[in-house]
Amino acid sequence: MLKFSLTNLWKGLRMAAEDRLIFLISKVCQKLIANLQEGFAGSGIEVTPIQVMLLFFLQKNDGLSLTQISQGLMLENPTVTGLVDRLEKSGYVKRSDHPDDRRVYLVHLTEKGNRVANKALPIVKKLNEEIKKGYSKEEIEGFKKVLVGAFNKF
Repeated sequence: MLKFSLTNLWKGLRMAAEDRLIFLISKVCQKLIANLQEGFAGSGIEVTPIQVMLLFFLQKNDGLSLTQISQGLMLENPTVTGLVDRLEKSGYVKRSDHPDDRRVYLVHLTEKGNRVANKALPIVKKLNEEIKKGYSKEEIEGFKKVLVGAFNKF
């Protein structure tokens, strides 16, 4: 039986060395999301990590339009519309009419949404700390520089 390791997985995929970085980043993202989902479920939080990100954003930026939320979270408008639809149906956010533009709705965090965001925050912080564990401040700063640099290239 083959024991799981990234080395064995890479050999099995026969990926070129330059492709392994992309593969590794995608696998790390999958594991982070799975860990967040597990932490949320264990705490009775019934929203997804991306929904929590939107709730966090509204805690700091309440009353924005869908377009402003899309820009702030760097997501496509249809994605944000779907997220807001599901969060509104569950009572985490509410929409209101824009005072000057009948075509635009503003999105507001409800008390329920605020409670869930506050409950999720320690889980997210704990995972952030777990990621940093075992690395020096300099290594973490270098890692953040690489991530931001890669993000800005695309």
